[in-house]
Amino acid sequence: MPTYLPAHPSADRRWHTARMNVAKATTIVGEDQVPDDDLSQRLRNWALAFGFWTLLALSYALSSGLSSLSEGRDAAWLRGLTWSLTDFWLWMLLAAGIGWLGRRTAAFGWPRLLAVHVPLSLGVALAQTVLQLLIFWILCGPGRMPVDTFGGFIHMEFAYKFQQGLVTYWVILVVLRGMESRRHLRDERLRRTQLETQLAQSQLQALRMQLQPHFLFNTLNAISALALADPLQARLMIARLSDFLRLTLEECHAPQVPLSRELEFLACYLGIQQVRFQDRLSTQLDVDDDTLDAAVPNLILQPLVENALRHGLQNKPGAGILRISTRRAGDQLQLRVDDDGLGLPPAGTLEGIGLGNTRSRLHMLFGDAARLELTPLAGGGVSVEVRLPFVVHIAS
Repeated sequence: MPTYLPAHPSADRRWHTARMNVAKATTIVGEDQVPDDDLSQRLRNWALAFGFWTLLALSYALSSGLSSLSEGRDAAWLRGLTWSLTDFWLWMLLAAGIGWLGRRTAAFGWPRLLAVHVPLSLGVALAQTVLQLLIFWILCGPGRMPVDTFGGFIHMEFAYKFQQGLVTYWVILVVLRGMESRRHLRDERLRRTQLETQLAQSQLQALRMQLQPHFLFNTLNAISALALADPLQARLMIARLSDFLRLTLEECHAPQVPLSRELEFLACYLGIQQVRFQDRLSTQLDVDDDTLDAAVPNLILQPLVENALRHGLQNKPGAGILRISTRRAGDQLQLRVDDDGLGLPPAGTLEGIGLGNTRSRLHMLFGDAARLELTPLAGGGVSVEVRLPFVVHIAS
């Protein structure tokens, strides 16, 4: 009957021990990361763990058999496979408990962790060694080994297997703790990203809440001025203001909208201003069709138009022209508002709430990929241009 000797010459044995421990360390599946409320995921992970440990056992049994053949001994494939499977499967079962205990003791610090795991590693290595040797003895018997009792078998293999068990225990513990630390770091980064996103959304919402009353107060002041001089026009402004507010409330939680929707807001706003300016205001829209689906920040055009009306055209003698254009330039969207009003003040640009909030919103949404620029026009007036990344809006 062919024989299988688990022990090898010392050099060969050390090589196999190191190889097995490295293999175990690099393929331990993190059972401790399985969600408790997902039974199917737990079963899949256990199946994956079983597959990994089994493949390792098969690999180690093949390596051990080939090593025996190279030394001129009988490979004893069945005994070698039994030895490897019992060893790896036992450690597969123990790895879950080691990982659980590692989590429970992780917050205790190194002194308490060592105080727990040093004696525990001795006990686990002892239990795994005795149990594996017992199972192997029951299934395969002594074969051609120079012993015929289980006690003699333990005496022959104990030192080698116990030392290997100690190393394996600590390799499993260290690897699982490393995996757990990496998961905590990933979760912490995810939480930090979520908090930063929530903060940015809150800041954007605050800017919008600041912008809407600013526009509303300006409009109400205009309505108040018309209430006595022209009650009919004042009522018309109120009706159009109602339409505008209804549109803004419908999109109150949308950070970005399609440009076509933004132009609807702008049409309502210009309707209000047309009542106010009467024949002193002429509006020209030049909108490229390929820009209508572009995603833009909600209420991005209204403060630009309001700035042109308030600072450029309101105090201009005679009629003024307001031009709004949209273009796609490669991977960028260009929004431009021109007026032929009074131009920039001699002291330079003074940004109020509207332009300041618009610049802040662009920076928070797009960073350095977006910009807002004010440029004096040669024939008088000012051009305000916004450039931002061109992205097609996807309805939520």
